[in-house]
Amino acid sequence: MDIALNAEVYCADGLCGRSTHVILKPTTEKVTHLVVREKQWPHTEFLVPMAAVTATTPDSINLSYTRGELAGLQPFVETEYVEVEIPRYAGGMYLMEPYAYLEPEMLPVEHEAIPAGELAVRRGTRVEATDGHVGQVDEFLINPADERITHLVLREGHLWGQREVTVPVAQIDRIVEDAVYLKLDKRSVEVLPAIRIHG
Repeated sequence: MDIALNAEVYCADGLCGRSTHVILKPTTEKVTHLVVREKQWPHTEFLVPMAAVTATTPDSINLSYTRGELAGLQPFVETEYVEVEIPRYAGGMYLMEPYAYLEPEMLPVEHEAIPAGELAVRRGTRVEATDGHVGQVDEFLINPADERITHLVLREGHLWGQREVTVPVAQIDRIVEDAVYLKLDKRSVEVLPAIRIHG
């Protein structure tokens, strides 16, 4: 099963958005959720359990939910308001020293609702070989029987010489917040099987 990132997502009643992240548990290499950004304004991103994914292709993902059910899920990005004190200055050009005072203000702070012990991986997350940068995450291949990652699809190269290669999960050393680290060096990545670049 392909779990493509930035792929069109179809609900049971039509096109509903695009995939932006996969949420995975690094200790089990299991994908637990897909993040879907809704097509309509306000383009909210929602955490969708993998159990709702009914079919996938390299370019699309189908869900069992309707658009209404999708909108009822937990938002991926949550906003909370935090009170901070902002220094303000009073005084004019004839005053020798500025007069400062603190004024409370509520500022919005956004954070991603990632379940404890899990990580969010988005398309474009950098991939590092043992001897340096080799490309970026394009998608994951998942075993539908147990929802474990079997391969990482890596997009390597520059704009005119791009190709995608499949990296077996056994060759992934670790996945952290902003990078995937491989057990392979650059030369070993070069000889991995290439697949087609899709839309």
